[in-house]
This record gives sequence, structure tokens and C-alpha cells, in this order.
Amino acid sequence: MPSTFFGLPLHPLIVHATVVMVPLAVLAVLGAVLVPRFRAWAGPLPAGLALVAFVLTPLSTATGENLEHSLPETHLIEEHAELGDQLIWFTVALFAFAAAYWWLDRRRAATPEAERSRDRTRTITAVVGVLAVLTALGTGVQVARIGHSGAKAAWSQTGSAGG
Repeated sequence: MPSTFFGLPLHPLIVHATVVMVPLAVLAVLGAVLVPRFRAWAGPLPAGLALVAFVLTPLSTATGENLEHSLPETHLIEEHAELGDQLIWFTVALFAFAAAYWWLDRRRAATPEAERSRDRTRTITAVVGVLAVLTALGTGVQVARIGHSGAKAAWSQTGSAGG
């Protein structure tokens, strides 16, 4: 993967897409599970956004590794890289639970009312919904931690240079 685009490091460019898409996917998944009107309107959109977040994650880490090799080795950069490497597990789980919840909810909605009370799909959908909410919250926290550590790594020397 190239490390620059028109002379600019590729990592910050890709990361900005990731920083938008991951929280957007988190909010969409939370909305789909917790707000029935949003769920009815959104359909597969939360799962689609989670898929985009999942695809962007390894692109962000790959470009970050390219950039890391051109920078001096510091504790802040290492911490940021370690946190960034963990995001893939969050986004894959977010996508899996978002897609499973959407599929199960469609299946549950298609089940006739008389059969619904006996159907295990309702319980399974609720369990997957809880797991989706927990995963979304964890993903949101993780992306905030990564962003904070990246900002510290990028800007830590800026404030101390003058004084």
C-alpha cells in the first residue's frame, strides 16, 4: 500500500474516513436495536455502515504502520499503534452483530403473531441485540481511545517546542 497521496501521508487521510464511519456505524447500530422507528426506517443500513467501518479499519492500520516506520520511535506512537491494532476485533464484532440482528429481526417480524410467542427467534434476537449494544458501546470507547492517543502522539511535541 502506498504511504503518500499527492505528497501527503496517507494515514491521516484514511483515518479521517474511519473516524467518521466507525462512530456513525456505532450510532446506527444503537439506533437500530434501541429505537423501533429507526430500525424500520434503516433496514440493513446499520450493518452496511458497520461493514464499511470494518473495511476501513485494516486500511487505517496498514497506512499507520507505513507512517510509523518513517517516524522516530516513541512511547506515544507505540501506544497508538497498539490500540489501533485492536480495533479490527471491535469492528468485525460490530458488523457481525449488526448483520445478525438485522437478519433475526426481519425473520422475527415475518413470523406470524400466533407462532411468535413460541418462537425462540424472539429470545435470540433480544440476546443478539444486547450483544450488539455492548459491542457498539465498546467500539465507540475504543475508537475514542485510539483517537486520543493519536492526537497525543501527533501533537505532543507541538506545545513543548516553544516553552
